[in-house]
Amino acid sequence: MGFVNLTSEVRKYVRKSGVQEGLCLVNAMHITASVFINDAESGLLHDFGVWLEKLAPHNPSLEAYQHHYTGEDNADAHLKRQIMGREVVVAITRGELDFGPWEQIYYGEFDGQRRKRVLVKIIGE
Repeated sequence: MGFVNLTSEVRKYVRKSGVQEGLCLVNAMHITASVFINDAESGLLHDFGVWLEKLAPHNPSLEAYQHHYTGEDNADAHLKRQIMGREVVVAITRGELDFGPWEQIYYGEFDGQRRKRVLVKIIGE
């Protein structure tokens, strides 16, 4: 499990797009990963990990989750993703991401068993 700050990379895409007024969608393209907005503070990111582990503990044993009877062992990752969300949409104003104070875009990885990707879609004028 881990969290990656995507903000600077997404900013580059917005600037490159030339869009001055619009929307930027950032989407985790896998069912055991998340994209969310929150504060860029290491203690808070640690707390997310601890909190998520309490809510949906990693336990690959067959009996831990009904999902594991399908041959997978990552039910906790699916539950963590459900809590943290699939995607974010950020306004673009005057060619820049329009955030509130301290807001940053994060990718959350809860499984790590497969290659993942993130979709960034920018629309506007």
